Amino acid sequence: MSVEARAFFLDAVREPLVERALDLGEPALGEVIVEVLACGLCHTDLGFADGSVPPKHPLPLVLGHEAVGKVVAAGPGDGIGAEAWLGKTVIVPAVLPCGACDLCATGRGNACTAQKMPGNDIHGGFATHMRVPAGPLVDVSDAPAGFDVRLLSVVADAVSTAWQAVIRSELRAGDVAFVIGVGGVGGFVAQIAHALGARVVAMDVSAARLEGMAEFGADLGILVGDAHPKEVRREAHGFARSQGIGSGRFRIFECSGTTAGQQLAWTMLSRAATMVQVGYTPKPVELRFSNLMAFDATVHGTWGCPPEAYGDVLRLIYAGQVALEPFCAFASMKDVNVLLADMAAHKLDKRMVMTP
Repeated sequence: MSVEARAFFLDAVREPLVERALDLGEPALGEVIVEVLACGLCHTDLGFADGSVPPKHPLPLVLGHEAVGKVVAAGPGDGIGAEAWLGKTVIVPAVLPCGACDLCATGRGNACTAQKMPGNDIHGGFATHMRVPAGPLVDVSDAPAGFDVRLLSVVADAVSTAWQAVIRSELRAGDVAFVIGVGGVGGFVAQIAHALGARVVAMDVSAARLEGMAEFGADLGILVGDAHPKEVRREAHGFARSQGIGSGRFRIFECSGTTAGQQLAWTMLSRAATMVQVGYTPKPVELRFSNLMAFDATVHGTWGCPPEAYGDVLRLIYAGQVALEPFCAFASMKDVNVLLADMAAHKLDKRMVMTP
């Protein structure tokens, strides 16, 4: 079955996306075609569009890596069983690992060197349909009755990335999670840490975001503003001590993707503490790496999430322990250029979920 989609192409950086036809052809061995129900808008999409982050696929390129949809066509089977996906509602993960390399075999598929990222390596979800490998898809056909599956588009990156960051930190009930930047991914890190039994300290430049997170798991909100990182550290660590939590149970998540946020996260390190770098900025940051030695601390990077881990975070969502709806808003995909401009101007206060 050959499919002709309508898609929004990035033809040139710093130019509006252009809608036109996209001939997807017939799915090849182990591939499927997904009819897109919704696709989230991520700050990485803005990075590709404004030229600050170069995509791997040459332009023109269809952006979008937070997609949920229905499988409408499948290529021949190859042991993966592409045909078995027909008719299923699926999340298309932002990281599509090959499933065959050493990294995939050891549970590190999110670091797979042959991975495909929609809207970066291959055409993405700013379209009516997309063509993707079948193996990494996540079946959500069993979502609870009445649940708007379009919201699950953000699980493809924002929520699953947050889950992977928390798991990488080895957070346990009774720990304290210091979350720097609680817009987007950081807000889901805070919710997940709370759901797993941690005390949560949210830090942000927005008082409104901090106020919102107080309803979704933040035990303390710290408005960082122009405060010196050491002042923030003193308040945050003081809260942990007041709860009887030692530094070996500190879990620090840098989610702002800013140089100031990264410097603050580094300042938050203490003896035997663990930090996870979640956000991204192309700008360099000057840090004293001897802190790792002096504190016997641990720092992890994290990228995406292996598809096999999605089930755990979906269970939290279905159980109401991680909320999506208050943090998302729906819009037509035809408004994508307006939404990108609003994102660049910091006018968006929710994750935009676009419908074709």
